[in-house]
Amino acid sequence: MNVSLTPELEQFLQRQVEGGKYKSPEEVILAALRAFAERERIYKGRFEELRGEIMVGVEASKRGEVVDGETVFSQLEQKLLLRRSQEGE
Repeated sequence: MNVSLTPELEQFLQRQVEGGKYKSPEEVILAALRAFAERERIYKGRFEELRGEIMVGVEASKRGEVVDGETVFSQLEQKLLLRRSQEGE
């Protein structure tokens, strides 16, 4: 597989090798791909968590356990104001 890199990325690879952390540009690329794969794994896990939380909300809504939007935004505004006042102290 051949990959074309921008001059900026080529310079980044070279700086990483010159810095001594990696022995070759290939090692830098492998490390980057591992980090990317890990990030994807984390995002996928978080996506599944969010999907579960949404389903909890959907089920609660089906049971009629809902709060109108005006109340929710009012509560959020109060929390935000409280947090700002605590940070200013």
